Amino acid sequence: MAERWNQPFLTPKYNYEKKGVEDPRIVKIDDTFYMTYVVHDGQNALIAYASGADLFNLKRGGIISPNMTYAKVGKLLKYSKLKDDYYFLNHFIKIMAARILKFGIKTVFLFPRKINGNFVLVHRILPDIQLIYFKNFNQLKDEYFWIDYLMNLAKYVMLEGAHGFEARNVGGGAPPVKTSHGWLLIYHGTEETNKRRIYRAGAALFSFDHPRKLIARLPYPLFAPEKDYEIHGHVNQVVFPTGTSIFKNRLYIYYGAADSRIAAVSVSLDGLLKELLKYKVK
Repeated sequence: MAERWNQPFLTPKYNYEKKGVEDPRIVKIDDTFYMTYVVHDGQNALIAYASGADLFNLKRGGIISPNMTYAKVGKLLKYSKLKDDYYFLNHFIKIMAARILKFGIKTVFLFPRKINGNFVLVHRILPDIQLIYFKNFNQLKDEYFWIDYLMNLAKYVMLEGAHGFEARNVGGGAPPVKTSHGWLLIYHGTEETNKRRIYRAGAALFSFDHPRKLIARLPYPLFAPEKDYEIHGHVNQVVFPTGTSIFKNRLYIYYGAADSRIAAVSVSLDGLLKELLKYKVK
């Protein structure tokens, strides 16, 4: 039987989230739940987190995005060997409001276990997916940590777009799922034309102990907008995966549909892994 609360799980409390809290992802590491989410203060979209042993009484930990403007981040990225797409975005925002607008990071979530003693945070700086390794959350509030990270960003790229359905960019989806063959990542890929932008779901497999090491990825979308509620909505042509669960070896993927509804699809986990392994990275 499905149950649904008649009240929000999380509501704005502080000034940095006064205009909204959204895009939450929750993982459990040992005995602690960690939730990452986007906060809006009316001008900036930043990342915050909350944690605790009781899922329904999580303690806010504050903002963990770099406290820097787009203009400053753009200068730091020049030290890392990155493709031109990174600089096109920064140049565009610089023209608009880079001197006052804080640098935003999106689609953020944690691996559901520490790797080599580190938390591993998945996030997206357009157009790729990157990883951040850290010992404790206070590191993410240290400006020097972010300066070093951004100057070496190329070392932390986890996944780049490689196929037509992800030609514009890739971004996070659901927290990684531990499988018998590695970490399964359900992510989103965006394709853009002059007529429209389409968000589809992709699947990739990564090494247990080296999560930047790509083992395999599907060369086609795992699923795409097909139903009317996926094609038409607040933002058209969107399926945006954000969570998963497994019941009797069946993987259920929960996703946003056209930014208007929540939906789910399912697939045999063994069948998906078998299909993925046909497309190993050479």
